[in-house]
Amino acid sequence: MFGVTNLELGAAYSVYGVVAVAAYLFGGLLADRYPARTMLTVALTSTAVGGLVMMAIPSPSTLAILYGYWGVTTIALFWAPLIRATREWGLNFSQSRAFGLLEGGRGALAAVMASIMVVLFSALLPEDSETASLAQRTESLRWIILLLSAMTCGAALLIRLALPERKTPAQRAASISDVARVFAMPSVWLQAAVILCAYVGFKAIDDFSLYANQVIGMNQVEAARAGVASLWIRPAAAIGAGYLAERVGAPLMIVGCFVLLAAGSSVLASGAIGAGMAWMFVLTIIFTSIGVFALRGLYFAIMQDAKIPMERTGSAVGLLSVIGYAPDIFMGPLMGYLLDRWPGTVGHNYVFSVVTLFAMLGLIASYLFARRAKTSDRPVNR
Repeated sequence: MFGVTNLELGAAYSVYGVVAVAAYLFGGLLADRYPARTMLTVALTSTAVGGLVMMAIPSPSTLAILYGYWGVTTIALFWAPLIRATREWGLNFSQSRAFGLLEGGRGALAAVMASIMVVLFSALLPEDSETASLAQRTESLRWIILLLSAMTCGAALLIRLALPERKTPAQRAASISDVARVFAMPSVWLQAAVILCAYVGFKAIDDFSLYANQVIGMNQVEAARAGVASLWIRPAAAIGAGYLAERVGAPLMIVGCFVLLAAGSSVLASGAIGAGMAWMFVLTIIFTSIGVFALRGLYFAIMQDAKIPMERTGSAVGLLSVIGYAPDIFMGPLMGYLLDRWPGTVGHNYVFSVVTLFAMLGLIASYLFARRAKTSDRPVNR
C-alpha cells in the first residue's frame, strides 16, 4: 500500500534505530529533570500525532523522517520516564511486582490488540479479501491507524488523570559528576550485561516458527501457531516472576531464569529435537519462553538492588538501554547470516548455540550481581 521497496522500508527502520541509540541517553537525562507524568503525556500525544501523518500514506523519504520522529517520541520522551514511573509506583509495594505487572500488562495488551486489529482489518475488507482493490485496502489500513492513534491519545489522557505526580527532592538537571557516579557503579554494568544477555534470548524467539517448519516439519500454519503461543506466555511469566521474586528476591530469581533459558536453548542447539517431535519442541519453547519473559519482567526491577538513587534513575536507564538493547543492532543480521550460510537444521542449531552462550554469560553476570547485592545488604560490624 505504501509502494516502498524492502530497502526503503529498511532505511526507515535504520533511521529509527540510529535516533533511538542517541535518544536512550538523552531521554534518561530528561527523565531526571522533568516529572514522569508530564513526559509520558507529551510522548504519547506526540506519537499519536505522527499516526495522522502515516494515514496520508507518505512518500518513502517522509516515512523515514516519520520513523526518526517516532524515535524521539517513543524513546527520548517515553522510555526512561516509563521505567522511572514504574520504579516510583513500586515504592508503594514491590519493585518486582511493579515491573512484572508492567511487562505482563504490555504483553497481554499487545496480544489482545493485535488480534482485534487483524479481525477489524478483515471486517473492513470485502468478504473475499483477495479481491479487494488497493483503494479498499488503503482505506481499511487508514481506519486501523486512526484507531491506534486514538487509543494512544486515550492512554495519554489516562496517564494525566491516573498517574500521581510524585514529588522528589531534586527535579534538577543532572550534572556531569552525577552521571559519572552512576556510570562508575559496577552494579550498573552488571545489570546492563544481564539485560543484554536476556535480550538476545528475546530476539531469538523470532526463530521459533521457522525452526518448527524447517526442523520439526510442521506446516506453516502449525509453525505460526507455535510461534504465537510463546507470546501468550509473556503475561503469565512476567507477572508470576514478579510475585515470586517478592519471596526469593529479584536477583536470585534472575539467576534461576537464566538457568531455564540456558537449558532450553541448549536443547534446541543440540539437535536432540528432530522431525516429528512436535510435543518435545513445544514443551522446550514453553520453558525457554518462561525464562525469557520472566527476565524481561525483572531486569529493571533490580535497580533498587543495584543501589541506584531514585533521582538518577533516568541516567541509569539511558546507559542500561544503550548496552542492553544492542542485540537490536547485531542479532537480526547474525541470525540471518547463520540461517543463510547453513540452511536447515544446522543453521538453527547455530542460532540457539549463540543464545546458549549469552545465557551462560548472563548467568555469570546475574550471579555476580546477586552476590554483590547480598554483600551490600549485609550489616557492617563496628
